[in-house]
Amino acid sequence: MNKNTLALTLLRVVFGLTFLFHGWQKMQMGLGNVGGYFASLGLPSWLAYVVGNLELFGGLLLIIGLLTRYISLSFVIVMIGAIFSAKLGNGFLGADGQPGYEIDIVLLTIGAFFAISGSTGYSADALFKNQGKESIKA
Repeated sequence: MNKNTLALTLLRVVFGLTFLFHGWQKMQMGLGNVGGYFASLGLPSWLAYVVGNLELFGGLLLIIGLLTRYISLSFVIVMIGAIFSAKLGNGFLGADGQPGYEIDIVLLTIGAFFAISGSTGYSADALFKNQGKESIKA
């Protein structure tokens, strides 16, 4: 494994950890409370359950590198939603003590990268892909 592959593995794991912790935080706050916040933004409150579980379990899947493209694409959609529903009005860097969307753009971009490229380095996706190639040869 070369240093670029190792760096991309590290990026995927940290990307996954970021969402895992955000999902865990939503669970700790209570998804009903998060749903109330979503409703205050004009979103359906049930969406909090989808996003909270996606962040928690999707983050875990990214850490192990399973279903990387699909989970990453889902996170791109979540980040687009977060930017346009909650943060766009605050500007890129934020305003009046409210967060901007700069971090969301970074996460969106990392998600787009993995949605396009798939998993890299040490990952369950790569393991299954390599096993499939070996069984075809046999």
